[in-house]
Amino acid sequence: MQEIAIVAVLMLLGMGAYWSMVIFPKQREFQKRQRFVRELAEGDEVITAGGIIGRVVDLQAEAGIAYVELADGVVVRMVAASLLSPFDPEELATNVRKGLEQNTTQGTQQEG
Repeated sequence: MQEIAIVAVLMLLGMGAYWSMVIFPKQREFQKRQRFVRELAEGDEVITAGGIIGRVVDLQAEAGIAYVELADGVVVRMVAASLLSPFDPEELATNVRKGLEQNTTQGTQQEG
């Protein structure tokens, strides 16, 4: 009987660890993206799921559609949920720098 209790406790601890390391961060990221899509406004610069930077020119919130201008006169109709984040050049540059630093660090570790 004691073995069953120990196994049950270990299973619960394992499920708790899995939830806290995998499911909870995904839920938080999903909620963050939902909040971003709800707060979209005309004139916002955004990054699409494909990595394209554009400016929101029109929103049909009830249909979940956003019209995004990619270049002068080029307007694309998109599902609003496919807009990943606001475009912030400084934040983007910081993330790229961090990624390059990690790649060079990993490259030197693999060589040695």
